[in-house]
Amino acid sequence: MRYLFVLFFAFNVAAQAQLPFEEEVKQIQQQSDSLWDSSRPTIVFTGSSSIRFWKDVQERFPQHQVLNTGFGGSQFSDLELYLDELILNYKPVKVFIYEGDNDIFAKKRPRKILKKAEAILNTLQDRNPSMKIVLISAKPSISRWKYRGRYRRLNRKLNRLAAEKANIDFVDVWYPMLDKRKVKQDIFVEDGLHMNEKGYDIWYDVIKEYID
Repeated sequence: MRYLFVLFFAFNVAAQAQLPFEEEVKQIQQQSDSLWDSSRPTIVFTGSSSIRFWKDVQERFPQHQVLNTGFGGSQFSDLELYLDELILNYKPVKVFIYEGDNDIFAKKRPRKILKKAEAILNTLQDRNPSMKIVLISAKPSISRWKYRGRYRRLNRKLNRLAAEKANIDFVDVWYPMLDKRKVKQDIFVEDGLHMNEKGYDIWYDVIKEYID
């Protein structure tokens, strides 16, 4: 009897346990659903906080319907849990993905990160073969500059991965954010990690070439 009680208790605990970012993703989905016009081609931007805080991404590309489904603090492994809610449900013609920044900060090895990225790309292409995918490189930042070697290795691997697959591009925001060999100092907010308008101006100048 005691065994059955313990088993029942464990089952209830497991049932009540939430996936990471579950509530935030629900809120993002509700907002996106309210904005989405299913009759128009859709471009989705998703990934961690550098996407989440790009508040004017729709205004930057007014000729397109753009949804921002970024969720702050996320890693590739988190995005994998919500591919339907954040990408596939909106049947996008193109999706821009920014992940890897927090993966490196969490001290994951670039090779391990790449395996998760590849699994995500395979799932997306299996589910929507006509959708084009753009991987945005990890960005440099003041607060994480000491990890720059790992970020560069990850970017090289993501670039090679994109080159090996059809309908996948890699866009480099790393080097445009540098002043010679150091990261630009005036493109971040006070935390030295997230970008200000000048930072997003750089992203816009690079990414606009991949929108059409």
